Amino acid sequence: MSKIHVYFMPGMAASSLIFEKIKLPEETFEIHLLDWFMPEKTESLEDYAKKMAKSVTHKKPVLIGVSFGGVLVQEMAKFLDVKKVILISSVKSNKELPTRMKIAKTTKAYKLLPTGMAQNIEILSKFAFGGIIKQRLKLYEKYMCMRDKVYLDWSIEQIINWQQIKPDENLIHIHGDADEVFPIKNIKDPIVIKGGTHIMILSRFRWFNSNLPEIILK
Repeated sequence: MSKIHVYFMPGMAASSLIFEKIKLPEETFEIHLLDWFMPEKTESLEDYAKKMAKSVTHKKPVLIGVSFGGVLVQEMAKFLDVKKVILISSVKSNKELPTRMKIAKTTKAYKLLPTGMAQNIEILSKFAFGGIIKQRLKLYEKYMCMRDKVYLDWSIEQIINWQQIKPDENLIHIHGDADEVFPIKNIKDPIVIKGGTHIMILSRFRWFNSNLPEIILK
């Protein structure tokens, strides 16, 4: 029996290291990790997805995307013959974006975000108060590889201005009920992970290792 090829796409600015604890049975699945590359400054999400889709070299792949990576794999699937698309901590359409992002789209406030700060962890750490935020900074330092201002500005603009209104009915969506980036109240019909936050691909990896094989196969 040929293996099922599973391609993982990390979230905005993150490296594929976020999947380092994800394990699938090797007799059935083969894991492939995708990573972000620098976009052209005015590149459309569609054109970026078309380029990324060229990195998928197997027939009938499974695409799994986290957060903004979930948005990207939905766009990539438009250029590929996929077996399945699975979203983790993401959104299926622009209707599921939180109110603050919808307001930012209208006011263009996202253009004022100090994305250049992300290049300097030490500067960012001065804004950290409390253990949870400091812990997040450690995770940021380890897993966030794309800190270039051009990339961050481009990514924020793409997700806030995403055009998808109607989600693909065949999508599988896994979402935590404590997701602070994309609140679950806006998410329609997900598989809910109780207590799962936006970074549950790291904190709840055992759940994914136990459940992803069945989710992919059924």
